[in-house]
Amino acid sequence: MKPGLFACWALCGSLGLGTGVYAQTQALVSPTPLADSSAAEPSRPSALAPVGDVPELLAQQRQVLSAQREAILSVYEKQKRVCWQKFAVNACLIEARRERRQALEPIQKQELALNAQERLWRTEQRDRRLQNKLPDNKEQP
Repeated sequence: MKPGLFACWALCGSLGLGTGVYAQTQALVSPTPLADSSAAEPSRPSALAPVGDVPELLAQQRQVLSAQREAILSVYEKQKRVCWQKFAVNACLIEARRERRQALEPIQKQELALNAQERLWRTEQRDRRLQNKLPDNKEQP
């Protein structure tokens, strides 16, 4: 085991981040909190920022999630290479896949919340465009 990796595990363990292989990704990439990712119904993005800023905020959050995903997948690839050097290859690979799935689960939930926020924002924009197209006098056919 490399001394740098052990130091990261020790640091992550002392910070309460866990001692698994994927705990080091939490130290590498700091997540940005979403508006309300734990709510059953996602919050409206227009309440978060002005109308023009919503796509930029969503893009920034997607980039952070992408960086987190890449870090997790790179750790998984390294762990998979280590597994092929062991005697019990299958058990090691199964454990590596399990840890990868557990690490990717919160990222997938955040991506789903971002998608819901984007759908709400697009719906609001469409409704505003339609309201602007309606004639002022609705009585005439």
